Amino acid sequence: MRKLVARRAAVKAASAGFAATVLLAPLLGSGVASAQPAAPQQLSADALPAELVTAISRDLGMTPNEYLDRAARAQELRAYAADFRAENPDTFAGAWLTPEGKAVVAVTDAETGRLAAADGYQTHLAPISASGLEGALLQLSQWISTLPREISAPISSIAIDVLNSQIVMSVANSSTGHLLNLPTLIATIKVVITPGGGGEVVNRPMGGDTYITAAKDLHDADLRGVDVCSFGFNSTDAAGHALNISAGHCNPNVDHGTPAAVYVPNVRDIPNSPEVGQFAMSVLGGPGALDYSVIKLNERAVNAGMDQARVRGANGTTLAITGTADPVTGAPVCKTGQSSTFTCGFVSADHVETQLFTAEGISKTIRGFATSACTLGGDSGGAIVSGTLALGITSGSNAAEAPNCTEANTQLAPFGGTATLGVPIRPILADIEANSGGGLGSGIMVRTNPNAG
Repeated sequence: MRKLVARRAAVKAASAGFAATVLLAPLLGSGVASAQPAAPQQLSADALPAELVTAISRDLGMTPNEYLDRAARAQELRAYAADFRAENPDTFAGAWLTPEGKAVVAVTDAETGRLAAADGYQTHLAPISASGLEGALLQLSQWISTLPREISAPISSIAIDVLNSQIVMSVANSSTGHLLNLPTLIATIKVVITPGGGGEVVNRPMGGDTYITAAKDLHDADLRGVDVCSFGFNSTDAAGHALNISAGHCNPNVDHGTPAAVYVPNVRDIPNSPEVGQFAMSVLGGPGALDYSVIKLNERAVNAGMDQARVRGANGTTLAITGTADPVTGAPVCKTGQSSTFTCGFVSADHVETQLFTAEGISKTIRGFATSACTLGGDSGGAIVSGTLALGITSGSNAAEAPNCTEANTQLAPFGGTATLGVPIRPILADIEANSGGGLGSGIMVRTNPNAG
């Protein structure tokens, strides 16, 4: 999210020092069914927009066919690993794709490793199981929750690095961060020092996938500022409502229950920007530690074609969405947003927790996955895809205050590069369904082409 006038609380997301996280069980305990859905079809390479092809080549060093193939293999590995963990709960230690695209299954003993090897997978012997690392992460998260804000604020995120069997805690490079006294009962903690926050950067919003919103009417004389975010995935529910899934923190009234309107910006006359919908549901933190909002699009938006099964990128180009997916470490991803448009990277951690402090100073825990794709301020809520499958929405970034991705990549290179926090789409859909009460959002699904609109 970016503030056009008065800046709201920034979202600090996954820091760039993450090694790979590889826990492939359901991340959020959000009621997602354990059965793995059939893998949806990807688009063919010639159906990808030229600007996305450019981003794939620039950021991933891949051809379009290589990108789509590796994205599909990641989902195949995800399904296999979920079944393998169910059969070997005490010895499963994770799974990931290597930089070369090879599928690896980690185990804690040689006998279990032989089972995976017999199925054709490369194996890795790890000292700690996935369940053991999850327990350590829970302990660390509970400890952080007991700290005063002035002590916990420098902790930008914690993540599971199963490749090295450790928990990675990213801490801002500050005097308070250096003085953190880590709990000695939690083993295998690695601390990564990351840059502190910079000053405010305000750029004019771009067209395409941009929306603006405010706590009050745009004509209100007491209005202090306008928030800029990005539309995510278009969806529909059982009643046929045209919905869009974006970030929860983009709703200026997320904690107050008052519906806030959503507008497509008229940059020459912001107060007279056309309204295209309202926030119908927003979640920030809570039991599922999610960050999402549901925007109900109005008739003006539908008539303008804003409810289609596509996401928008650079120069008005669009990408058709063909299904949904889960984050898998090593999987290639691309994202779009109103500031940085199409950028690509890899899933660097599929189990990340980070703190978000609201304008009222309340700490919210957000749980999701990290990628190396560059994300700038204003990209919040935008779509993250793997191949042509909906993977999640952008919650935050360590480059949120950079003016462009070129500068972000240069400045953050010593710290491991850019990192984006994504909130996975399947737990979002499950949470919307669980909280719909049979009304708006009941039976929600991401619009896909050609399956759902």
